[in-house]
Amino acid sequence: MTLIVAIIILALCFDFLNGFHDSANSIATVVATRVLTPRQAVMMAAIANFVAAFVFTTAVAATIGKGIVNPQVVAAPAILIALISASVWNIITWYWGIPISSSHALIGSLIGTTLFKYGAGPLIYSGIAKTLIFIIIAPLLGFMGAVVFTFSVLQIIKNRSSQSSLKTFGRLQILSSFLYSLGHGSNDAQKTMGIISLTLFSNGLLGRNFTIPVWVILSSHAAIAFGTYFGGWRIVKTMATKIIRLRTFEGCCAETSSAITLFSMAHLGIPVSTTHVINGSIIGVGTVENYKKVRWINTRKIFLAWLITIPISLIFGFILMAASSLFLH
Repeated sequence: MTLIVAIIILALCFDFLNGFHDSANSIATVVATRVLTPRQAVMMAAIANFVAAFVFTTAVAATIGKGIVNPQVVAAPAILIALISASVWNIITWYWGIPISSSHALIGSLIGTTLFKYGAGPLIYSGIAKTLIFIIIAPLLGFMGAVVFTFSVLQIIKNRSSQSSLKTFGRLQILSSFLYSLGHGSNDAQKTMGIISLTLFSNGLLGRNFTIPVWVILSSHAAIAFGTYFGGWRIVKTMATKIIRLRTFEGCCAETSSAITLFSMAHLGIPVSTTHVINGSIIGVGTVENYKKVRWINTRKIFLAWLITIPISLIFGFILMAASSLFLH
């Protein structure tokens, strides 16, 4: 029971780190356009993260909890080491200002610890494949949505004064930023919900059916909301200035496209990266007006970080599980 309590605490700490790390995704565009101050932006994003607990189903949590590894086989030690591995990767990438996916770090680490402890048998390949496929599809959806929104908005505002458009989209961007943060909370908090529920179920504490307890839902959303409030300022700079410098209508288009994508994925139960989605949307906005505005060198570095997150966290989780096997049974 002590180990289970430790996993729950560590999972909520990971959730906090997730919010801390990914707060930049939620606030970078609205801060970059100076519609809100950083503190106002993180407060709004944190509230949206928590409100998401009452808006969406737990489909993503179910995928994480029983769609990546077999919950009837994988036990607490492997889950604990996976959380440690993912948390360390989060801290490292936060320090270097790299906007990676906390979700993929967790999934990769869980696969790595499972491989060492149990072999490939407990892996659920359909769930893993779906996650891998959407590493590509999710940012593409954000990109395409942003292209459509940006092109449409440019047609609407081409005969309006720039000052009038600035005021209108300044107000709209507050709404679009809130919706994006709602989508962020709906997707990312559920990764922690899934891990905690996986731990409870694998130890016989949920009965015969895999369910997500209400206290797990509320505590997970609260943890990510607190993490978002404290903010990851290093990554804000990368997201807000190193890909493209945004104006209000561009920020609004990027956030709206990302929100729609995240809402859809939450409904379908597909664990995607909010980091990938908002990056794809920001690039889509820049491409419509002038692809030369996009800082492609920095973008390529971010893409590389996306691609290596699951393999590196898998290897890291495997190594940590091997090192800890002498102490955890």
